[in-house]
Amino acid sequence: MLACSMGGEGHLVPLVNVGRSLQRAGHEAMLLVVPALAPSAKRSGLPYRVGDEPSRQVVATVWERVRAGPADAVVGLMDRELFGDRCTAAMLPAAREARDAWRHDLVLREPCEYASAVAAHEADVPQAQVAISLASVEFDVLGMVAPVIDRFSRGVSAKIGSSPYLSSFPPSLDPSPWSDTRRLRTAQPADDTAIGWGAGEEEPLVYVTFGTVLGHLKEAVGVFRTALDAVAGLRARVLLTVGRATDVADIGPIPPNTRVEQWVPQRSVLRDAALVVCHGGAGTTFGALGAGVPLVICPLFADQAQNGEVVQRAGAGVVVARGSEAAGGLGSLGPSDVAVLRSAIEEVLGDPAYRVAAGRVGAEVAGLPALATVIERLVRRDGAM
Repeated sequence: MLACSMGGEGHLVPLVNVGRSLQRAGHEAMLLVVPALAPSAKRSGLPYRVGDEPSRQVVATVWERVRAGPADAVVGLMDRELFGDRCTAAMLPAAREARDAWRHDLVLREPCEYASAVAAHEADVPQAQVAISLASVEFDVLGMVAPVIDRFSRGVSAKIGSSPYLSSFPPSLDPSPWSDTRRLRTAQPADDTAIGWGAGEEEPLVYVTFGTVLGHLKEAVGVFRTALDAVAGLRARVLLTVGRATDVADIGPIPPNTRVEQWVPQRSVLRDAALVVCHGGAGTTFGALGAGVPLVICPLFADQAQNGEVVQRAGAGVVVARGSEAAGGLGSLGPSDVAVLRSAIEEVLGDPAYRVAAGRVGAEVAGLPALATVIERLVRRDGAM
């Protein structure tokens, strides 16, 4: 069973990759998702079950508390009160029902989903987690939520801490405090769908994306508008993706050098991209580095500031410094950020050292063990199959 909470596509995609690898090896794999991710689970082609999630009112209230700050007072608030408490309580009945009905041999979960860990712990079913962020960040989060999730099943936090931790992030940028860390390389075939650009095919491609969660927040339109203004007139082809929750018409005029889509296969875009401009979400950030593409990062919330710091230290990109999000709050982008964002984009595009540094990280990722190999060893040993 592959279990995902309500964090968006970035939480689900790593599990889908694992599920497909399991299927190719002849194993049965089933997703357990919240209602918001049911359409994505259906598109994955994997069997899936749908549990429950907190009400929109509950989620909106937690986000408002994050916005209200102060920033240092809301560190971990989403993890403790939303993912650790409310999401676990909502999903637990479905996790237990799936466990009892399907009698699976192994639970693989993303680190923000705890109901499947509780259900597995209760029945002594082996479990592992599939990283969606830096190992140190997820290790610290487990420490914060331990008192919360242990109320559902005593000792579940210790079980999570001692179980295998699977990560596709390069060890040089992501040293791990987990006791059983297993690195892997996710190889996916690129989508051959081409986006027609017309004139200007010789110009570099700049891929701008802020993930799938931002589109559900009221800050989204301002962030997208700022990005469009920053790339207007840039000597580059620009692709901006806004997610399925945003109406492209809401963000206003689109510069002639820019194409706006709700979603595209990231791997195909990275194949041709000269630069990625993003929020610093782990999937986008480490996906770009794995492809050898440098970044400009504008952190907005969650672990994005930490991811940006890692990239900047590696020389593979620059961070457009925000404010509250660095300490755990919720940031945004506005008109005053246009010039500094444009300057950062021009700097990274104009200096080949950033791409060289990103290429070194990409080479490290390419040398990691294949996903299929790591998963098969996990299933045979930890899944007792």
